[in-house]
Amino acid sequence: MKDLQTELQTLREALIEHSYRYYVLDDPSVPDAEYDRLLLRLKQIEADHPELITPDSPTQRVGGVALSSFPTVQHEQPMLSLENAFDDADVHAFNKRICQRLKINEPITYVCEPKIDGVAVSLLYEKGKLIRAATRGDGFVGEDITQNVRTLRSVPLQLRGKDHPEKIEVRGEIYMPITDFNAYNQKAHTLGEKEFVNPRNAAAGSLRQLDPKITAKRPLKLFCYAIGKISEENIFSTHYDMLMQLKAWGFPVNPEIEHVTDIQNCLVYYQEIQHKRETLGYEIDGAVYKVDSLIQQKALGFVTQAPRWAIAHKFPAREEITQVQDIAFQVSRTGALTPVARLAPVFVGGVTVSNASLHNIEEVWRKDIRVGDTVIIRRAGDVIPYLVSVVLDKRPENTKPIAFPKICPVCGAEVIKPDTEIVVRCTGGLFCRAQLKETIKHFAARKAMNIDGLGDKIAEQLIEHNFVKEIPDLYTLQLHQLIGLERMGEKSAQNLIAALETSKQTTLPKFLYALGIREVGEATALNLASHFGQLEKIISASQADLEGVSDIGPVVAQNIAAFFRQVHNCEIIKKLQTLGVWWNEHVVSQTKQILDKKIFVLTGTLSHPREEVKATLQALGAKVSGSVSAKTDYVVAGEDAGSKLTKAQALGITILSEEELKELLGSVTS
Repeated sequence: MKDLQTELQTLREALIEHSYRYYVLDDPSVPDAEYDRLLLRLKQIEADHPELITPDSPTQRVGGVALSSFPTVQHEQPMLSLENAFDDADVHAFNKRICQRLKINEPITYVCEPKIDGVAVSLLYEKGKLIRAATRGDGFVGEDITQNVRTLRSVPLQLRGKDHPEKIEVRGEIYMPITDFNAYNQKAHTLGEKEFVNPRNAAAGSLRQLDPKITAKRPLKLFCYAIGKISEENIFSTHYDMLMQLKAWGFPVNPEIEHVTDIQNCLVYYQEIQHKRETLGYEIDGAVYKVDSLIQQKALGFVTQAPRWAIAHKFPAREEITQVQDIAFQVSRTGALTPVARLAPVFVGGVTVSNASLHNIEEVWRKDIRVGDTVIIRRAGDVIPYLVSVVLDKRPENTKPIAFPKICPVCGAEVIKPDTEIVVRCTGGLFCRAQLKETIKHFAARKAMNIDGLGDKIAEQLIEHNFVKEIPDLYTLQLHQLIGLERMGEKSAQNLIAALETSKQTTLPKFLYALGIREVGEATALNLASHFGQLEKIISASQADLEGVSDIGPVVAQNIAAFFRQVHNCEIIKKLQTLGVWWNEHVVSQTKQILDKKIFVLTGTLSHPREEVKATLQALGAKVSGSVSAKTDYVVAGEDAGSKLTKAQALGITILSEEELKELLGSVTS
């Protein structure tokens, strides 16, 4: 018995503390599922040992205490909680209890409502005017938040019509829409301010602002779901009629509410609303079933803290508590290093979760996530689980902040983090195994080495069979290896071998672009080739030298310098040259400044490939845009030129035929 009393005391203290953090401080320390488990255990013990129930037990209360910062309000009729159902069996048991108490065998008519995950409020009206708004508090005494609630546009200050009672207390749930919640947190993050944990936490925190002007700036909304005290009785016969009358008086009523004829249809509603959950635009954590007949509701009455005629059918928990066992870094196909929390497996949102993406290193630092921490994990629908927050009270001693690795965990190349980015990246693009598929695809692209026939599926198979471990292996592929691949016959294999051989003769700009250096596109590759002329000079260039190239800023220069600092990248380039990849020396343009900053637009069908014309213009320092604007200098119009030509004529922009373009290029290069 002593052990049982110790467990009771521990449970009660934990629940009281969690309630205080949740309702008063708006800073929940555990997810709802953990709280529900503790409360269920306490109820089980007290049910088996009623002699151990005390007046201050959390099972004898409805919610938390009122905030001392606001005047208190005595509810004229208690604002009670609902009993919970966690599966179909609980729902059927609820229906069976109702039928037995009412002594009927026919189906019960219910009203089904989404269970809004917000803040319960009481709105008191006299002669149609709002005179007081209060929080639930402990169910008997709440906080007076009238001035704050008056700022909500969804709360009527004056009821519509003239048939409303002399005095009426309306109950509802105040919430913050998900998009508004995300926008608020994004802004708070940018400004370095405290972010809310979830939309319910945001609604509670907003309602408890001492300055109503702050509440007025928060995007809060209301759904009404019941009437408490009312001066005229028996004016409604059903709960559904009452909701429709509330709507007529100007109160927002949830559009997802449905009238159903038996308990089985309640379960159908549960599945439907759970399916809609991700598209509603506000958080719900279950469905509520209420006996529709108000006469039946009155006959059923209440237990200590809940009505017998209603129940909340909870969804599987979206949040759970677990422990971080390790933090690893995964390398994406583009070289980005993403921190991933390795978790003690936990069942949340309908699946067992053992990993959670932490997005980037700054996210880890902002939330101060450490190995050994107890954390709250959230999963919504099919969304990848993410780590909400750390339970600091349970942090072990001697934990240390996480630092991002200095080398890639896959290939050992240098890792860089540009000042303007939050992503950490591997610089071993040509040899990092994690990036190999993406590297092959880019290397083989038409605008790069133009290896016809080397697509996604073939690249995947070459990697899977270990035929290609790094880019130079492409040029050592044998016919018998390719023939064995799926969807690769002898003719296709011969064509790919031929395409690989043809690709060996290229140009310096194309080769530079094919290397896949971050943010080095066709234009930048061309500028590099035109500025330095030789690959060796680009490899040995300092970051300052690189910044001297047209259109290359500090970030791109850093990426280029870091790429060529990797000895293995340079070794792979040498291997490619040894295997026969070559290009003629690129002529350094001495006339680049003549067309520098001139903006061209190409339109219509040209006699030469558009990419070729574009490259020629870029080699002379021009910029080639895809759209016409007032800043455009020239529009080169081929046959069947359309809207771009029309717009250029309207703007008075110089229009050139291909012959006129040749004359212009001849004049600037002679």
